[in-house]
Amino acid sequence: MTALPLKIGVSDSDRTRPIASGEVPIAGVSADVTLMGVQALFNKQLTEHSFDCCEFPLSSYLRFMERPDRPYVAVPVFPSRHFRLSNVFVNAAKGIRKPADLAGKRIGVPVFDMAAAVWLRGIFQDHYDLARTSPIYVAGGLETARTGDEHPQFYPDRFRHEQRHDQSLAVLLAKGEIDALYTARAPSTWPSASVTRLFEDPMRAELDYFSKTGIFPPMHLIAVKRTIAEANPGLMMAIYQAFAQAQKIARERLFDSAALCTMLPWQLENLLSAEQHLGNDYWPVGLAKNRAMLKVVTRYMVEDGLIATEFSPEQLFSDPDILKT
Repeated sequence: MTALPLKIGVSDSDRTRPIASGEVPIAGVSADVTLMGVQALFNKQLTEHSFDCCEFPLSSYLRFMERPDRPYVAVPVFPSRHFRLSNVFVNAAKGIRKPADLAGKRIGVPVFDMAAAVWLRGIFQDHYDLARTSPIYVAGGLETARTGDEHPQFYPDRFRHEQRHDQSLAVLLAKGEIDALYTARAPSTWPSASVTRLFEDPMRAELDYFSKTGIFPPMHLIAVKRTIAEANPGLMMAIYQAFAQAQKIARERLFDSAALCTMLPWQLENLLSAEQHLGNDYWPVGLAKNRAMLKVVTRYMVEDGLIATEFSPEQLFSDPDILKT
């Protein structure tokens, strides 16, 4: 049987490299894998739709679910997860000590609907008494001034929005022209006398959040063009199994201390500490283990006004075999 040629776009991580190298094949597939930086990958896929199978922003996937054509279907594998309390930065002169202090403040957000911002708005409202609509959200480029959105955006009317195209958000924060920043990566102006983290000990805050919710928030999932998925029965399960296996290999390499696969000197100890605090399956795959989390992030998207439909977790994954995972 001829293998199905499939163009795959993913970010460069220990969870995706086994797919890119061919160490983990996708059954029945001849994979042409491109590794790209996350933002470049998303900008390309959300405007040009170049890849048949792609690491995809979770929030964008939920937005695409409301399109009449529903152009993508997903598998419940999440190649990027991150506790984002460590990614909230504030101007040190503004006296902001806790999330509730951000009410009425100007918060920079590089991409309004990015999963990091969706999670932070929801977590701060649910757990820290900051209504998601109380700040003013300022859109712009993180490190360079941006003339407009890099991929299609929607700005719900329930929020107050501003656009800044003259300077980067990193500089605006340091100068105090915005008060805080929700971001997926630290700004170049931190650490400095003018820019600090909101949480002095973000790990403690994130572990506290996990102890209350059991959620390690995902940022991305794996999505496939619907036309290709529907024309090739069994493809979605093959993709799911391959990415799940690649993630298993990533964990095994962290455990192997013969030659460290990262520059972390206490790599094994860091892994064991994470599993002690979060459990041995802290990066779960499959629908069953992610159902509660998916309900929460879908609710957050509805409460943000980014989608109108509170999809059930089952509605997000249409393949009958995937629904059994």
